[in-house]
Amino acid sequence: MNKTDLYNLFVEELKGARVLIDEPMKKHTSFRIGGPVDLMIIPANERELIEAINICRNNNINYIVMGNGSNILVSDTGIRGVVIKIAEALGDINVNGTKLKAQAGALLTVVSKRALKASLKGLEFANGIPGSIGGAITMNAGAYGGEMKDIVTKVKCIDKNGEIIELSNEEMKFRYRGSRVQDEGLIVVEVEMELEEGDYDEISGKMKDYTERRTTKQPLNLPSGGSTFKRPEGHYAGKLIEDSGLKGIRLGGAQVSELHSGFIVNVDNATCNDVVNLIKVVQKIVRDKYDVLLEPEIKFVGEE
Repeated sequence: MNKTDLYNLFVEELKGARVLIDEPMKKHTSFRIGGPVDLMIIPANERELIEAINICRNNNINYIVMGNGSNILVSDTGIRGVVIKIAEALGDINVNGTKLKAQAGALLTVVSKRALKASLKGLEFANGIPGSIGGAITMNAGAYGGEMKDIVTKVKCIDKNGEIIELSNEEMKFRYRGSRVQDEGLIVVEVEMELEEGDYDEISGKMKDYTERRTTKQPLNLPSGGSTFKRPEGHYAGKLIEDSGLKGIRLGGAQVSELHSGFIVNVDNATCNDVVNLIKVVQKIVRDKYDVLLEPEIKFVGEE
């Protein structure tokens, strides 16, 4: 089935969805890098998300589901198949007492602000973390001593058979920057969190403090995929990189941030190859100097 036939199939089956052909992925990633995807589907609701996935599966079409692209690096040649983007539509947030439910496309910052509005504490760490709730659950996002695993009670997912399943916190197998979602290729649809009643001013003060720390210590003014490397046991990636003399090193349009060495940033129309090659240089030098292998935290997507 060629791209035009695929396009027509999705347009016919998904009346409320936006269907884009040969869409540049650099428009949809925080790195501002990436070639075109054959088709991008932006479903209007949960039902269309499930239908889009089933169409792909029934027709043996390669697909990925993405949030707002905050920690992915897409190849320069793009992605063959379909990208289903949920960040623009599946963003409902509901608060009931101390329970907060959010659809997978809701942005973490927006969800944390909704918790603040209800004077609920527990999500302060998430304010300012780029990305959607779905992505945050997938990688058990965390900062400043808090992680998603600390507050999540239930996760609704689509499994590999296209069935909706609900998993408890324990069943999610949360760990440092990982979860059962990654292990089994699940797709997060909705998350339920249990927060605590708190004082609005205290919660707001904490969030402002974390935001100020981020803005002064992280290169938020430049496109990036967030922290480039996972934290190696017993070390901090940024410190190892800086102590290796790599702060500010540049290849093509990609650079190890001069503000925080744990970030690789796009300073001048960087390509995916620029970033990949810079990652390899950093890994080699840090390994040679400290015998520590830095493992990327960002996800690589698309053709080699």
